[in-house]
Amino acid sequence: MIQHNLISIDVAKNVFQVCGLTSHNQVTFNKSIKRKDLVDFMANIPPVEVAMEACYSSHYWARCFDSMGHRVKLIPAQHVTPFVRGNKSDRNDAVAIGEASRRPNIRPVPIKSLGQQDLQCLHRIRERYVTQRTALINQAKGLLAEYGIIAPPGHKAFCRLLREVAQPEQLLLSPLLKRQLTQVGDEYYAHTDRIDEIQHTLTDFAKEHPLCQILLSVPGIGVINATAIYSAIGDGSQFNNGREFAVWLGLTPKQYSSGESFRSGGITKRGNRYLRKQLVHGARAVLSRCKNKTDRLSAWANPLIKRRGFNKASVAMAARMARTCWVLLNKKEMYQLTS
Repeated sequence: MIQHNLISIDVAKNVFQVCGLTSHNQVTFNKSIKRKDLVDFMANIPPVEVAMEACYSSHYWARCFDSMGHRVKLIPAQHVTPFVRGNKSDRNDAVAIGEASRRPNIRPVPIKSLGQQDLQCLHRIRERYVTQRTALINQAKGLLAEYGIIAPPGHKAFCRLLREVAQPEQLLLSPLLKRQLTQVGDEYYAHTDRIDEIQHTLTDFAKEHPLCQILLSVPGIGVINATAIYSAIGDGSQFNNGREFAVWLGLTPKQYSSGESFRSGGITKRGNRYLRKQLVHGARAVLSRCKNKTDRLSAWANPLIKRRGFNKASVAMAARMARTCWVLLNKKEMYQLTS
């Protein structure tokens, strides 16, 4: 009887496609299993390697199968697509996941712990509130501009604007619009309160977690960046060096080479878009404070700003911060600023 040594699972909401493969990628079975039966099915199988696509609910199932003794690999979705043969179907997807998991140069996604997933949820909820609050401000300013009322940028200026337009002596606006703007203000302050509440929760976690404390010692890394990095990579052990982390974030240049021709382009923008954005914001904060300083970091940054401009220097600084974070996480040491 042919025995499988790999089970690949195409994760879904209610019906999962489960495929068994031998060491030569020969399919032993490929069948659909309902969600309520999947746990019992996997529990009755001897420990084996399990491959899944890193997608919706995959980390939950990975922790579940890992507790049963199985060895779980999560494969990035973009690396599975080239192995799909024939038409798009669950059966073909399950086979493709198994074949992709055996490629030597495909890096699996680390399984997130419950704590990492909790942090990731907080960041996603916070980002939604920030986006909605920004849209609210832009809409309110756009509407008021139709009445000849303009406000400078910034949250303080917007709060002052809301107070001014609500005054009885403001004759440019009708009572109807004033009532609507009062509700806009209530919505704005509700979003701000939720953002502050999540910020306090993240701050409390960062103060207690040793890896976050290491990350907080790096210039440009605050509570948001520290908790975002930890939720994404944990201790960073899945990377061999700091450059691999920077490449994973998409902060390294694109490369075009053929024969003797070699060209570099803009950054690849691969990987975690949210984390890359936050690191660039942190890099901008660092560069804005490097002027007239003589420490080692400023001595590297100031000539770069003059030579390449502030924006490109910010991306270079973000890549340097990513590499520094990996080194410190690997060594379990705090950052030391040298002169």
